[in-house]
Amino acid sequence: MARSAAALLSGLVLAGCAAPKTGSVVLLPERDGRATAVTIQQGGKEALLSQPYAAAHLTASGPQTYASSALEVQGYFAAALAAQPAAPMQFTLYFVEGKDELTEESRRLVDNVFAEIARRPVPDVVVIGHTDRVGSDAFNDTLSRQRAEVVRKALLARAIAPDKVTAIGRGKREPIVPTADGVAEPRNRRVEIQVR
Repeated sequence: MARSAAALLSGLVLAGCAAPKTGSVVLLPERDGRATAVTIQQGGKEALLSQPYAAAHLTASGPQTYASSALEVQGYFAAALAAQPAAPMQFTLYFVEGKDELTEESRRLVDNVFAEIARRPVPDVVVIGHTDRVGSDAFNDTLSRQRAEVVRKALLARAIAPDKVTAIGRGKREPIVPTADGVAEPRNRRVEIQVR
């Protein structure tokens, strides 16, 4: 079973080596709605939490399951929830064929990228350039790096620290729309920006 990053442990107390753990575990829903689960093991017994807000009290006789709620979680874990980092965001900007020039529509989206980066206290940005499948591998490797660098320089011009932005190129290796070699697919001429 996949372990959810959203599972919270609270109130674990060890009174001594032989004392059982006490506290609670609550499985929170993933932000993207993806199903997750976590298995709690204690004292030779186990409990599977596989629904949002499924919970278990850790007791001397093993985990005892119960149904929690969003309200209960907020009441107990407000400080921990407030301390979570913002969810990663991804943006895609598109380029004119054979050039490192953004399309008109993508130029209008650049401010959204800057706004997302600015709202994060310690941003980490990865810029990945891609091309369509027209041209040689060498040409597309160079062009994808140029596209990533164009976006990186635009971010630096907006006072984003250079050590917070990484730019790389993938050439034509990872098309978002699979095509035969030599096909000019506009959706493959892109830069993906991952903001964490």
